[in-house]
Amino acid sequence: MPHEGVRHDQLWVAWPTSGYTLGDSAEDAETARQTWAAVANAASEFEPVTVVVAPADADIAPKYLSAAIELRVQPIDDAWIRDSGPTFVLDGATLGAVTWVFNGWGQQEWAQWSNDAVLAPLVADWAFAERVDSALVNEGGGIHVDGLGTVLVTETVQRDPGRNPNMSRADVEAELARTIGATSVIWLPRGLTRDSEKFGTRGHVDMCATIASPGRVLLHDQRDAAHPDHAVSAELRAVLADSHDARGEAFEIVDLPAPTVLRDDGGFVDFSYVNHVLVNGGVIACSFDDPNDANAAAILGDAYPGRDVVSVDARPLFERGGGIHCVTQQQPSLTG
Repeated sequence: MPHEGVRHDQLWVAWPTSGYTLGDSAEDAETARQTWAAVANAASEFEPVTVVVAPADADIAPKYLSAAIELRVQPIDDAWIRDSGPTFVLDGATLGAVTWVFNGWGQQEWAQWSNDAVLAPLVADWAFAERVDSALVNEGGGIHVDGLGTVLVTETVQRDPGRNPNMSRADVEAELARTIGATSVIWLPRGLTRDSEKFGTRGHVDMCATIASPGRVLLHDQRDAAHPDHAVSAELRAVLADSHDARGEAFEIVDLPAPTVLRDDGGFVDFSYVNHVLVNGGVIACSFDDPNDANAAAILGDAYPGRDVVSVDARPLFERGGGIHCVTQQQPSLTG
C-alpha cells in the first residue's frame, strides 16, 4: 500500500443517503449534501473525483457537485467510503484493491451494511483493479501507512470482538503483510474517546495519528486536561515514542493541536485535524470555526511542503460520525 501522498488517478467519495447521515429534517439533509459536496468539489480542483450515489439521489447530487465529477449510481447504506470501499495497493504495473470484510464497524446495532458490504468489489471493478480479497474485518480508516511497510493500527479495531474475535496480533499482522505489504505493524492501544463510544468506529487510527512522511507522525494533541482525550494523546505519544518503523528508525512526532472547543450537544467532541486527505498537489483539511484552524493549516502545510492546504468546515461530518478522510478513498496512479 503506497503512502497517501503518491500521485492519484482519482479520489472516490460516496454521497450521503437516507438515515442518520441525512438527518431528520430538510435542513439537516441540505447541510449534509452541501458538506459532502464541499469536500468533493475541493478535491476536484486537484484531481479527478468519482462519487458513488444511491439511485434515489442520482438526480439530486449533480445539483451540488462540479460538472467535472463523475457519478456512479449504486445502492449504498452510508457515505463513509474510506471504510466500505477497497484499499488500493500497487504491485509493479498492477493496481490492486484489497476488499476487506465490512460489517458495520463491528456489527454496531445502529448500522446497516447490506449494500456497503458489497461496495468494495464493485469499486475495484470500476477502477479496473485486481481484487485482493481478505477475510479480515477491517476498514480503510483503521490503517495508516508510510508506503515502506509501516502501518498504524489500533487494538480496539482490528482485534475488536465484533470484527475479528478469533484473531491474534500475529494473525492480523500476517494478513496485513499479505494484503498491503506491511512489515512493521505499530499497535496503538485505542482511538479518541467519542469515536470509541456508541456511535463511533471503536477507535479508528485516522482520527488520532497519521504518517505524514517516512519517520514523521502527526499526532492528535488534546492539550486541555478537562478533555478525556488529553490522556489518550499522552498514551499514544508514549507508544509512538517507543516504536520504530519498517526501516528500524524512530519516529519524529509532530503534535497537531486539537481544536479549542471541548464539547457539543453530544458530549466531548472528537474534532481532529488529523483527519485530512491528501490529493495531487493539495491537502483537504478539516476546519471547525476554531482559533486553532489557522495553526493546524500551517502545521499541515509544513508537513506536506509544496501542497496547497484547502480547509472545509467539517463539523457536519463529525456530527455524523467522521471527517474528511472518512468520506474519501484515494486511488494511486500506476505511472507515479
